[in-house]
Amino acid sequence: MKRSGTADLPLHYGKVPPWLYERMSVLGLSIVEAILEDYGKDEVLRRLADPFWFQSFGAVMGMDWHSSGITTSVMGALKRSINPNSQSLGLYICGGKGKFSRETPSELIQIAEKTGLNGTELVRASKLSAKVDNTAIQDGYQLYLHNFILSDNGNWSVIQQGMHDSDGTARRYHWHSENITSFVEEPHTGINGISRGSILNLTDSGAAENRKGILDISHTDSINVMRDFSRLILPAHHDVQASDVDLKRLGALLYVTREQQPQNFEDLLMLEGVGPRTMQSLALVSEVIHGAPSRFIDPARFSFAHGGKDGHPFPVPVNVYDESISILRKGIEKSKLGNSDKLNTLNKLHQIVTKAEKDFTPDFDIQEVIEEERQNSWRFGGKTVMGDAQKPNPPKPIQLSLF
Repeated sequence: MKRSGTADLPLHYGKVPPWLYERMSVLGLSIVEAILEDYGKDEVLRRLADPFWFQSFGAVMGMDWHSSGITTSVMGALKRSINPNSQSLGLYICGGKGKFSRETPSELIQIAEKTGLNGTELVRASKLSAKVDNTAIQDGYQLYLHNFILSDNGNWSVIQQGMHDSDGTARRYHWHSENITSFVEEPHTGINGISRGSILNLTDSGAAENRKGILDISHTDSINVMRDFSRLILPAHHDVQASDVDLKRLGALLYVTREQQPQNFEDLLMLEGVGPRTMQSLALVSEVIHGAPSRFIDPARFSFAHGGKDGHPFPVPVNVYDESISILRKGIEKSKLGNSDKLNTLNKLHQIVTKAEKDFTPDFDIQEVIEEERQNSWRFGGKTVMGDAQKPNPPKPIQLSLF
């Protein structure tokens, strides 16, 4: 992966409601298929190994934009939707949370028997990545989730997460086989979690002498790995604030999708008839598919696609979510038949929004945008874990009517 980082992840409990989990599975599969169509299997693995992209991916799927719950829910939804289609996609997801993480070796052996890959080496990679993050890095986090994502060409990514015993925070670790020259010297593509000061990290390049005798693994110098290290700090507050979002990018997106019309852009004629609210969601979905790595520094912005199950920044607009899925699925199916016009249109939408950003000066109140979404939520079938969004009561008159 081209970059790595850390992030503060407040630990969230609770289950994803079935109405959202079903949609997450379909949308997640659709986004992966779209990336496969344009960029291939290795790019899917690179994206999953990027902690910034992964958080944005979860946010666009309607998960709480800042919480650790994105990891378990997104990987569970992806495993559910990708594995039945593994033979055609060339991707496999092993492991999971708790007891399912311990099934990873047997799952990898079964996949190796089907694909002809070296199962022993894959199991070794899985066990070593977990051993390093649980033992070689003693940062107070105990692993409870381990997912191994494998392509049929033998490349892989690992996403695993640990919980801190005392403060209710989580840390997510990302690995990618593309970067691995050593399992014990700065191997990660990213480590997400709250900074807790000095820790014992035996994977640090300065700890080479300390590692000798701990792990009997031959390795080469990887001093150039992890040079580009960035840090994502996810706050504890649930609400989305202006400081959490790149307002220039969000403002340009709202301008293009709400103020402009598809007929004004010849490239968007395939989306004619799609309402502004769905265009807003599609633009963010398209960015997850086609955006450059630098565009995922503010995962909170992607929650403006389909809201969040906890109601922040607004309830999940189920009707819009379903229309986004329908348009994306139709584009994928047509692309399989040789007609990629609709998928190309989504890419054009992303390009138009990006172009609009260059000369855009943000002059809006993000809280007004959020409040408008909440007021209209009932129109779009808004839902949260607490229930359906209700039509707001009309404002009370300033004075009594004379009639």
